[in-house]
Amino acid sequence: MAISETVLILAGGTVVLAVMFGIRVAMRAMAGGAAADGSGARDTAGVIALPPLIFLCFLAAAAVLEALIPLPVLAGQALARYLAGAVLAVCGFAFIFMAAGRFNAAGTNIPPTLPTTALVVDGIYRRTRNPFYLGTTLIYLGLGVAAGSFWAIALVVPLLWVINAGVVAREERYLERKFGDAYRAYKARVRRWV
Repeated sequence: MAISETVLILAGGTVVLAVMFGIRVAMRAMAGGAAADGSGARDTAGVIALPPLIFLCFLAAAAVLEALIPLPVLAGQALARYLAGAVLAVCGFAFIFMAAGRFNAAGTNIPPTLPTTALVVDGIYRRTRNPFYLGTTLIYLGLGVAAGSFWAIALVVPLLWVINAGVVAREERYLERKFGDAYRAYKARVRRWV
């Protein structure tokens, strides 16, 4: 039985993103990480899992569902799918790079499993409180659209529910505890997503 183009794109995307995430984790470990001295171990948001892993799990689930129950979308429109998917993914990477640049400029940690040392409210953070997750969602959707995957697109709803409940809500409570009125004022001024 031949593996479908949809499954190959989803599985390939999962592998590429997992390798990129693994390289980032390895580089952070080699650099010592911000909490290498053991301080601040409890000074974190307490998210349910690293957000990239959550996105990867849903992308892998979409690939498995496509292999078991294929429901292709826009099957005859490969070029249009690829272009639309590429645009979404490029926009997603742009959001992530802008957000990472602001975090690096502020000298704070990116992973929510490490302490936040500064409240970032400038740059892309003037438009959305969660550009990392917005960007990762656009990359996820870009892969789903390029693959023509019904399952990847359908799973975005439960994926965002998990991100909102298990990551964003916990981060917001943590940032309110840590930064108090400054974070509450920022939260009142800027929307969670867009």
